[in-house]
Amino acid sequence: MDMYRQIILDHYKHPRNFGHLPHASSSAYTYNATCGDKIEMEIKVTDKNITDVRFSGTGCAISQAAASMLTEKVKGMKRSGVMKLNGKDILDMLGTALTPSRMKCATLPLEVLQKAVVSLD
Repeated sequence: MDMYRQIILDHYKHPRNFGHLPHASSSAYTYNATCGDKIEMEIKVTDKNITDVRFSGTGCAISQAAASMLTEKVKGMKRSGVMKLNGKDILDMLGTALTPSRMKCATLPLEVLQKAVVSLD
């Protein structure tokens, strides 16, 4: 098993920032009808920076690992930086190639996070 798969499995089995965020500034939820993945992101924003983030939900290893990795990546980022993230950033973070259907699983957490950021405006 390559190193990237081990990292993905570690984030899936031991997700970082999983759970609810008390007093969140914003939250968003989405559901992927194709595979059944469900993700909610809750963010705390201070002075346009993401100061804390949590996710919850259920889904495949790719969606859950991507959510875990993404929450680690965006802590401390400016809202504008989060809005510039895209599918390539997620692939780089995961470190592995994905089929188009798995790419939807990988980008679902980013879609939800960006929804939460936009809802602040």
